This record gives sequence, C-alpha cells and structure tokens, in this order.
Amino acid sequence: MAIQKTGLWYHMFDVVLNIVIIVAIVGAIRTFLISPFQVEGSSMSDTLEHKEYIIINKLAYHIGTPKNGDVVVFRPPTDMKKHYVKRVIGTPGDTITIKNGEVYIKRKDDIREELLPEPYLSERNKGKTYRHPPTSGDTSEISYTVPEGEYFLLGDNRQGSLDSRSFMDEDDHPAPFVPEDDMKGLVWFIALPVTRMHALQPPDYGF
Repeated sequence: MAIQKTGLWYHMFDVVLNIVIIVAIVGAIRTFLISPFQVEGSSMSDTLEHKEYIIINKLAYHIGTPKNGDVVVFRPPTDMKKHYVKRVIGTPGDTITIKNGEVYIKRKDDIREELLPEPYLSERNKGKTYRHPPTSGDTSEISYTVPEGEYFLLGDNRQGSLDSRSFMDEDDHPAPFVPEDDMKGLVWFIALPVTRMHALQPPDYGF
C-alpha cells in the first residue's frame, strides 16, 4: 500500500522534524566543533580588540591539548560563569618566571631557563610584564611551576589584563592555574570586522 504524503499534519510534522534536525546539528557543531564568541575588553590587544567576533575550535582540545602560545577561551577561577580569552604561556611541568618586566620559561625536564620570545606584544607592552597588579611596575622576581593538567595564562596587554598573575579563588587565595577541563577552545580566527578577518598563527618559540 502506498503512503500518500499529503495533508496538513504531514507537512507540520515535516517542518518540525527538519527544525529539530537543524537544531541538533547546530547544537552538536557548537558543542564539539566550533563556536562564535565576542571579545569584551582590551586584555588581548593588539592581538584581539574589544567587540571583535572570533571563532573558536573546540575539537582541537577534544583530540589534543593546549600548547604554549595558543590563544584560548576558558572559564577563569575568579568567576566560573564567565568566559575569558588569554594566551597559554605555561603548560604542565613548565616553570614560568616573571622578572625585570620579562617572562622566562623552563620547560619540563630542561635545566635551562630561557627568555620567552613574544613577537605578539605591542611596543607598549614589551618588557612590561609586571607582578600583580599588572600596572604595579613591580619587576621583582616571581615563579610559577605549572601542575599536571593545568595551565598558566597571560593577556597580551600585559598592563591591562586580569590573568594568572591576578586570579583568586573564592577564598581570595591565589589561583594562578587553569584546569584543562575549563579550556573551552582554541581561538581559530577573527571573523568580524571584515577588515580584521584572519586566522591566528601560533608563535614560534623555538621549542
């Protein structure tokens, strides 16, 4: 017996089914593959500017882990309801030292401490990575050894960024590290404005 595809109820069911399928596909894409975000604030200038729209690659951290230099969207320990965007400076096992306005890194299992080359910093921020608070001008030395499964992050606008130097937990204790589970995705490219549209390239740190 042939089924006749006519009638109001059939067409309503067809429309609803298509809407459900589209919503499910979009939901899966946003959950597991890519998602748009809008940048708020200037903590990542000049790399990312206020009100720019970015696309993040969520799949990158489902199949891999964050790397030194990645620009990432994450939930900060200061407010788990928000999303921040910063740059990964230290990965598990790294020791990050801030001194004399510069950032130094000692990789896991490496005895050498090296100055971290940071070509993405503007002239305003080069040599001006200070201890908390970022505008303090405090160039005295402080070190952070990154635990397993966590990361140390800084904004590219070193004098105007709330980042691992400043993060506190709910009891106002320093909480400089971000767990991998709170990393939501790798910033893939800038989508808007059109004049700024481009893919973000990872920096070459030489290691």
